Amino acid sequence: MSTAAKLSAYGAVLTLAFGGAWAAGSAVGPFPTGATAQSGHVGAGHAGGGDNHSGTVAGAPQDQLPAGLASTRDGYTLTSTTTTITPGSTQNFSFRITGPDGTPVTRFDTEHDKRMHLIVVRRDTAGYQHLHPEMSPDGTWTVPMQLPLGGTYRVFADFAPTGGEDQTLELDVSAPGTFEPIRQPSSRVAVVDGYQVRLDGELSPGRTSPVTLTVSKDGRPVADLQPYLAAYGHLVALRTGDLAYLHVHPEGAPGDGRTPAGPAITFQAEVPSAGTYRLFLDFQHQGQVRTAEFTVDTGPTGSQQPQPSSGDGHGSHG
Repeated sequence: MSTAAKLSAYGAVLTLAFGGAWAAGSAVGPFPTGATAQSGHVGAGHAGGGDNHSGTVAGAPQDQLPAGLASTRDGYTLTSTTTTITPGSTQNFSFRITGPDGTPVTRFDTEHDKRMHLIVVRRDTAGYQHLHPEMSPDGTWTVPMQLPLGGTYRVFADFAPTGGEDQTLELDVSAPGTFEPIRQPSSRVAVVDGYQVRLDGELSPGRTSPVTLTVSKDGRPVADLQPYLAAYGHLVALRTGDLAYLHVHPEGAPGDGRTPAGPAITFQAEVPSAGTYRLFLDFQHQGQVRTAEFTVDTGPTGSQQPQPSSGDGHGSHG
C-alpha cells in the first residue's frame, strides 16, 4: 500500500481474481511463539494505485490469487485470542502479526497516516467498519470493537511491515446470536446523512475502466471534501460469496496542486471475473467521515440505471 504509488498511479488497476464461494476464515489463538503453518485459504493480497500483491497457495501464481482470504502470507500471520464478541457490546479486540521467524512484528510503515488499517464486515457484507488499532511495545494491537448483529464477521488487517511488502491478512470473529442475512440489491446511488453519492462506470471483466464516485448534498455538488487518511476517498471492494478484498485510493493527492477536492473521486478498476461486488467509499466533509455503500454487478448485468441504496450506507470509523 505504498502511499506514493496509490495516490499517483492513475493507470494502475484494482484486480479481483477468481475464488471459491464463501471460503471460511479462521480465528486462531492463543498467540503463537513459533512459526505458523500456511493457512488453507487462498493467499491474501493488496491492490491500489501501483500496488498489486497476492499470496501463495498450492503453487498457484501469486498474481492470480485474490486478497483477504488467508491468515498467513509470505511468512506473516494474523493471530488473535478474541474469537467471539457479544453483539451490541463494545469489547477490546486484540491481535498480533507474527513474522517469518515466528516472533511478533513491532515495526510497521505508516500508510495513509496509520500503521494498521482494520476492516470489519459481516459475511453478508453488513456492518462495515474501518478501524485503526493501537500497538503496544510487545506487538499486540488493540481496538474497541462493536459488532451490531449476530453472525460471523471477517476481519481484514491491512498493513506494511517495515522492510517487507504490503499485506492483507484475515480471520473470522463470531457474534453469537440469530443470523438473518440482509439482502443487498444492486445500487449505484447511496444516501448517507443527507449526502447523495453516485457511482458511474462499469466493473468490466478483463478491461481496465474508470469508476467515479460523485458526492452531492441537497442537490449541490460537494467541491470541498476534506482529506481523510491522506486522500479524498478510500474505496474497499469485496466480492460477494468469498469476500475477496481490495483497498484502493483515488488518483492524485490533497494539496498536490492538480487534484480537486470533489465532487468527483475517480478510481481505475479491472476485474477478471464476472460477479457481484460490494463497494464501500469512505469520505470526509465538515469534519465527519461517512461511508457510502454500493452493490455492483459485472458483465452483461452491470449496465443498470442508478437506484438508491436500501440502507443508510453509514459505516463506522475508528
